[in-house]
Amino acid sequence: MLIGVTCDGNRQTIENDTPLTVAEVLQRVGIAASTVLAVVNDVIIPHTATIDDDVEIELIIVSSGG
Repeated sequence: MLIGVTCDGNRQTIENDTPLTVAEVLQRVGIAASTVLAVVNDVIIPHTATIDDDVEIELIIVSSGG
């Protein structure tokens, strides 16, 4: 399966043979789960959701430095 992850205009791709949770995908691309919302097809999905097919995930940053 091929998972595309876009955050702040940057796209990364992950290939995996077994299902992954959104949290595991975020860990692989080095993004802290607490800082983003995951969106698939204009729907926010939980970080516990399992990805088991090709998908594009858009990450919306919800935290900023202070």
